[in-house]
Amino acid sequence: MKTLLVISQVYVPDPAAVGQHMADLAEEMARRGWQVVVYTSARGYDDPSVRYMHREQLHGVDVRRLPLSSFGKGSIAIRLIAQALFMLQAVARGMFTQGLSAVLVSTSPPFAGLGGAVVSRLRAVPLTWWVMDLNPDQMIAAGKIRPRSLPARVFDWMNRVTLRRSSAVIALDRFMRDRLVAKLPVPEKIHVVPPWAPDDDMTADPGRVADFRERHGLSGKFVVMYSGNHAIQHPLTTLLDTAKSMEDDPRIAFVFVGGGAGKNEVERRMDAGATNVVSLPYQPLATLPHSLAAADLHVVSMGDDMVGIIHPCKIYGALAAGRPILFFGPARSHAGEILGDANVGWSVRHGDVPGAVAAIRAAASLDPRTLAEIGLRSHRLGTDSYARRSLLGRCGDILQDTSTP
Repeated sequence: MKTLLVISQVYVPDPAAVGQHMADLAEEMARRGWQVVVYTSARGYDDPSVRYMHREQLHGVDVRRLPLSSFGKGSIAIRLIAQALFMLQAVARGMFTQGLSAVLVSTSPPFAGLGGAVVSRLRAVPLTWWVMDLNPDQMIAAGKIRPRSLPARVFDWMNRVTLRRSSAVIALDRFMRDRLVAKLPVPEKIHVVPPWAPDDDMTADPGRVADFRERHGLSGKFVVMYSGNHAIQHPLTTLLDTAKSMEDDPRIAFVFVGGGAGKNEVERRMDAGATNVVSLPYQPLATLPHSLAAADLHVVSMGDDMVGIIHPCKIYGALAAGRPILFFGPARSHAGEILGDANVGWSVRHGDVPGAVAAIRAAASLDPRTLAEIGLRSHRLGTDSYARRSLLGRCGDILQDTSTP
């Protein structure tokens, strides 16, 4: 039996999207007859007070959680220390994983690729690098480091080492592929496979959707929802300014579901007296279809400088839920192209509050039949072009094809 080693700082039941996708692929390989061993953190990524079982079998996957791997997001230094300790533990244990046939790493932590390359080289097994986001590009775009600084050069060196050692690289869109090729010209290794929604069928029970809306004071409202990671890479300022400018419209409610550094801005607006803003934590995966379906319009946001660096994964949940989308970000991006080609919503540039207000008023003014037709197009796009079963199968094939005989 072939053994796949998966190294990821986050893994289910942690709600982070990276962990969800890693779990999907790990379980896919287990269904294909592989023995799958996962090394991940014993504590929650956003909230280190959350503790998970030291070791358990989840859907055929042997999940082993490591201590001293998450101290929260209090500062970059704290995060880097936790990430380094996690990788040292994972690499050390990976060296003694029995019957090892292949290694899979993501970009959580950002230098997981280098750790995977070390295990791959010393154990003489192929490495697959699943690039969920890209550093130092992300830190440079966020203004945290300079392009020619020592940290930037070190991260790019690690990227080149990982690209050179990898048998296969999975990028989430063509913009990310282009950035990777610019770091090291190995286009033959890079496969573009978008991520997917938690399930192809995100059909929600109408009664539970109504309960969700009533429980949070949303009954009778047109709900504009942002659901997912409130990261600084997904700016929410324009959306919050839009909510402020629409406080005189009692029909509209703005709901922010999830967590992350950007959640502080939402909470500050509420503390300042925002009357049409609701803030909720991450919802359990089992009830996600009902919370997503509680929205009338889903928001997707991407920073103007983040094209090819991050990927707007939350767009797939909105598509699967069959809801129109309001995208804040550049037209020349993966999400921008979806909105431009598929007629499933509206696109607005960051800073354009009047444009956002106009889009939301236009959506809220549509008759139910027209809104449902847009939702149906959205759902069809999600199930046809971004079907979970198909995309997950492609990732599984990549791993299978690059494994040792």
